[in-house]
Amino acid sequence: VQGLRRSSAPPPGLTEQRRSVPIAAGRRSLTPSTCIPRAAISPSLCACAGSTTMAGEAERRKRAAVVVLGDIGRSPRMQYHSLSLASQAGMEVDIVANGGSDPHLSLRENPSIHIHEMKSVQLSGVSKISGALALLLKAAIQFIMLIWFLCFKIPRPDVFIVQNPPSVPALAAVKVVSWLRGAKFIVDWHNFGYTLLGLSHGRSNVIVKIYFWFEKHFGRMADGAFCVTKAMQHELSQNWGIKATVLYDHSPEFFHPASLTEKYELFCRLGTSICSAMGSADCISVEKEVEDKSTTVLTSKIDGGVFFKPNRPALVMSSTSWTPDEDFSILLEAALMYDRRVAATLGEEDSMDEGQLWIDIKSGKQFDYPRLLFIITGKGPDRKKYEEQIKRLKLRRVAFRTMWLASEDYPLLLGSADLGVSLHTSSSGLDLPMKVVDMFGCGLPVCAASFSCIEELVKVNRNGLLFSTSSELADELMMLFKGFPEECDTLKSLNGGALSTGSSSKWSTEWETNALPLVKQVIG
Repeated sequence: VQGLRRSSAPPPGLTEQRRSVPIAAGRRSLTPSTCIPRAAISPSLCACAGSTTMAGEAERRKRAAVVVLGDIGRSPRMQYHSLSLASQAGMEVDIVANGGSDPHLSLRENPSIHIHEMKSVQLSGVSKISGALALLLKAAIQFIMLIWFLCFKIPRPDVFIVQNPPSVPALAAVKVVSWLRGAKFIVDWHNFGYTLLGLSHGRSNVIVKIYFWFEKHFGRMADGAFCVTKAMQHELSQNWGIKATVLYDHSPEFFHPASLTEKYELFCRLGTSICSAMGSADCISVEKEVEDKSTTVLTSKIDGGVFFKPNRPALVMSSTSWTPDEDFSILLEAALMYDRRVAATLGEEDSMDEGQLWIDIKSGKQFDYPRLLFIITGKGPDRKKYEEQIKRLKLRRVAFRTMWLASEDYPLLLGSADLGVSLHTSSSGLDLPMKVVDMFGCGLPVCAASFSCIEELVKVNRNGLLFSTSSELADELMMLFKGFPEECDTLKSLNGGALSTGSSSKWSTEWETNALPLVKQVIG
C-alpha cells in the first residue's frame, strides 16, 4: 500500500482512499467485465444463478466474490484477501471493482483470480448544479451496475466479501444479490463511511445521518464481519449490534528490507525522478551535475560491489491519498524547522551562500546532521496544492519528491528508506494506517501522528514514535538523525523493533488464524 493506507473507498461524492498502494505507472488496459485470466471459465459460468447444472454445482470448487466499489489497485487489503482466498482457502476468486490502477503482479498472474472491471461513475456536471442530486444519481447508477455485474457477469459465488466503506450503495447491492443467488455475505470494515462523509459535510448534516442509518442497517444484515482494530470491534459490538472478527493488517511476504543491490537498481530506475528538483535546485538535484552512472543518490558501484555513499542523505518515506484526514502541512513545517535548526546548530548564517554548501555536498563532506530526502507516494485531490507549497519552501538540507510507483517498486522503496512518517489521523478514530503496517514489514521505523487507537500498532520507543505537532516531529527528526548514518543509536534501535514487529507475523498467518475459520463457518 502507496497512498497508503488501507484503501477504504469513500462514500459517493467524497474522494478518499484508505492506504493506497503503489501501482504500475504504465497500466495495462482492462475492458469492463474482462476476466484475468479467462481460460478456466466456461461461458456457461458467466450466467446468473441457476445456469449451472446440478452435477456441475456439486463438482465445482468453492468460489468467492470480492467486491470493491473503488480502485482495486489502491485497495491492498482486498488484494491480500483475494490472494489468501485463492492460495489458502483453495477457492476461485472473482474481483468486481473499479479500474484505475493495476493490482500487484502476483494478483494479475494468479490463475484462480479473475478481475472484472466496472467503469467509474463521474457526474461532475451534475455536481455543479446540486451536490445532493449528484450523490443520489451516482448511488443509483452504481447500484444498478453492481447488480448487473454481480448477477450476470460472474459465476455464482458461495460468499461475497465486500469492502466498507463505501457503504452506499455497495452494502445494499451485495445483500440483494446474495439473496438472489443463494450466497453468503461478509463485510470487511476498514472504517465507517458516515465519518468520511462527515469530513466534508459535518456530522449533523441530514445526508450524513441518512448514510449512518443505511450503513448500520445493511451492515447488520451480513452473515459475518471483519474489522481492523479492537476499538472498532468494540464499537461495532456495543453500538451497532455487529459481531466482528479482528483481522489486523499485516504486510505480505514481498514487503521486506531491500538489499544494497536492490537499492542500487531501484534508484537507477528512479534516477530522473529523484534527481530532478520540484522547484529550484536543492540539496539532492545538485548531485546530478556529477556525471557518474555508477552512482545513485544513496549508493555507488565500485569494482562490481555496491556500497552506501558516506554522505548519503537520510531517506524518509510517506504515502498518502492526499485527503483532508492527513494534514501534510505538519510535515512541511517540521521539515522547515529541521532545516533551520540544523543551520543554527552548525553556526550558519541565514545569508550564507548556498553555492558553498552545494560544493561541500558534491565533494562528499559529511555533517553532524544529514540531508533529508522526503519521498511521498500516492494520488489524490490535494496533491497539487501541497506540491505548490513545497516549491515555495526555502530549504538547504531538505528536499521533497512526490511520485507514483509501480506496485513492485513500492515495497523496494520502503525497504530502502531510513524512516517512515504517517500523518493519518482517522475520520472515526478507530482504524489504523496500512502504510505503517507495510513500513514495519520492511523493517522501517515510523513517526506517526497520534490519535485514539494508533498505539495498537505503533509501540513508542520500540518500533516508532508519536507526535501531535510539527514541532514535536521536528524534534524527533533532530534526535533520530544526529550522527547519521553510523552514530544514530536510537534510530538503529527503532529499526530493530520495526523489523521484529514486521517479521513476527505476516498477512498469510493472520488470515489463516482469524479469517479462514470465519469464511469456512459462513459458507458451511
